[in-house]
Amino acid sequence: MTALDRTMRDLRTFASDIGQGFFEITHNGFALVGLATVFCVLALTARPDLREAGEARLMTWLQARQMSALGMQIELDAIDRATAANPHDLPKQQAAVAFWLSKKYRVAPEPLSALVAEAYEIGERVKLDPTLILAVMAVESGFNPFAQSPVGAQGLMQVMTKVHSDKYENFGGKLAAFDPVSNLRVGVKVLQECIQRAGSLSAGLRYYVGAANLPEDGGYADKVLAEHVRLQQVAAGRRVPVFHPPQPAPLRTIAPAPAEPMPAEEKVASL
Repeated sequence: MTALDRTMRDLRTFASDIGQGFFEITHNGFALVGLATVFCVLALTARPDLREAGEARLMTWLQARQMSALGMQIELDAIDRATAANPHDLPKQQAAVAFWLSKKYRVAPEPLSALVAEAYEIGERVKLDPTLILAVMAVESGFNPFAQSPVGAQGLMQVMTKVHSDKYENFGGKLAAFDPVSNLRVGVKVLQECIQRAGSLSAGLRYYVGAANLPEDGGYADKVLAEHVRLQQVAAGRRVPVFHPPQPAPLRTIAPAPAEPMPAEEKVASL
């Protein structure tokens, strides 16, 4: 065997030894990684608190990276706080009402759609015409969920938050007056009580505006009933002209009458 043959054999042996060693190391390394993964999975399964903590840290890190890249805080669940709905998803009758109100009061149809759907749902439950509920909102606040009158009536339905604070406790407290759906539900409850106490719709509206013991209500009941009729016609599929109010719908300025007042729990804010 020549020197060249011996050299080639030695090189092949050396290369084979290196390859075998590399295989052994990587094989053992992968085995260790696999075992570590199995132990981690078992530990996270046995300790859900560790898994939740890890997930929270990872999510925090990812959000921080995203915020750094975009330059603003990201909240993927912010959509859950939005009071809005696609008007095209509503039944035809409700969609017609939402679009008509949107044009008249210059409010986006998406939040109006959510309010219309809620008014129809709660109206059916409490046996009140949903177009009446929407007419009250229109006259009271012009669909401004943050409206406040000089006497303290707040929100869409302009309910006196201080007077009806007990009702807002069911929604987490008085600040719920500025949540459109919560304000709507409380306002409908108050309106229902007023109508039951007065015995008729027109008289109930006078109670609602706080003018039950006053000579007149400033035309409030007539405004609500007129808007109610228009909304009924829209819901019935009729073409009703849209006349934009010359100014935002007036908020209540009539304070509850001092003579023979209603019990505190049944008083309503004036417009």
